[in-house]
Amino acid sequence: MSAFPHQMLREIYEQPQAMSRTLSLYLDEHALKPEVGAMLSQWVNPNGEILIAASGSSRHSGLYAEILLEDLCGLAVDVEYASEYSCRGGSEYVDPRRPSVLVLSQSGETTDTLAALEEARRQGHKTLAITNAPASTMAHEADYSMSLAAGVEKAIPATKSFTCQLAVLFLVALYEGMHLNTLDPEILAEATREVIALPCALEAHLDAWREQTAALAGKYSGAATFLYLGRGIHYAIAREGALKLKESSYIHAEGYPAGELKHGPNALVSERVPLVVLATVDGKLAASIRRYEKTLQLLADMKEQGAKVIALANENDREVPALATDCVRVPETSEYLLPILEVVPLQLFAYFMAIEHGVDVDRPRNLSKAVIEK
Repeated sequence: MSAFPHQMLREIYEQPQAMSRTLSLYLDEHALKPEVGAMLSQWVNPNGEILIAASGSSRHSGLYAEILLEDLCGLAVDVEYASEYSCRGGSEYVDPRRPSVLVLSQSGETTDTLAALEEARRQGHKTLAITNAPASTMAHEADYSMSLAAGVEKAIPATKSFTCQLAVLFLVALYEGMHLNTLDPEILAEATREVIALPCALEAHLDAWREQTAALAGKYSGAATFLYLGRGIHYAIAREGALKLKESSYIHAEGYPAGELKHGPNALVSERVPLVVLATVDGKLAASIRRYEKTLQLLADMKEQGAKVIALANENDREVPALATDCVRVPETSEYLLPILEVVPLQLFAYFMAIEHGVDVDRPRNLSKAVIEK
């Protein structure tokens, strides 16, 4: 398939090339570039505390980075809404944690995130900006900056810039793991090989995902609300999948930690309120297997309850398809890279749901590419 009636679909298909370009900025063949590691070693503070400030999709990238940096590097990470962080305290307030601050923004001009950066600088925190615009205000004002190479993104819903953000954040975790000696060299080398393989994995699955998600959008077009569920690092992608659906198609959706479904939201589940469940697994990681087993139990409970479920599962998984109403297959990779693969079919599903509802998906109402307030 090659026809692109909308910029959003074109940009979803550009993700393999965008990710390859972005990775090449920070990898020299199969090794991390030492000059980037030297820069990042100056950013992280001695106490290992990091605060991430971002908005919208970029905040979901921050939630992903929180798990990465805590699990792989042993750092203490907090993720704030940029709009809230910039308003906390007064001109005399100083965060007692003294964290290093990471700001994330596709445009590098988002007003709330620029205000958060200004607040971090006022408090004397070291700052790092990750943007898709190396000439942006944010990139210039932060102490350190890392660019994406996603290219111009014309559709308002972020797609290729989001997956490139995740890829760069994964590399940040590898750099910090190497610097802090929390990652064994063999694990580091394997992780590097796996992230390099991602663009080809995406390329190989785009057409199949496009066809399947178009059919699913037709099947579920009458839904009033969707609940997206994920555990651990996959919660960030549940949040992002729900946001994509809302902003692209005007269909209400919410992202929840999977274990929270029965603490209230399950009252909503019905014929017109289906679930989207992230049920992939890294069979080499014990924590991922435990997460997967809990998700299987949830799926079994939801099947008994009569819920409609779209599940994302590994290519060779036999358990999940037997418990879900519909199943989208995702290629196998490590726990911390699965989110990059998971989000792409969710982007496509949001796109086709928008088409089903006659929405101008490139320019959804009331939204702009960069939220700039006067």
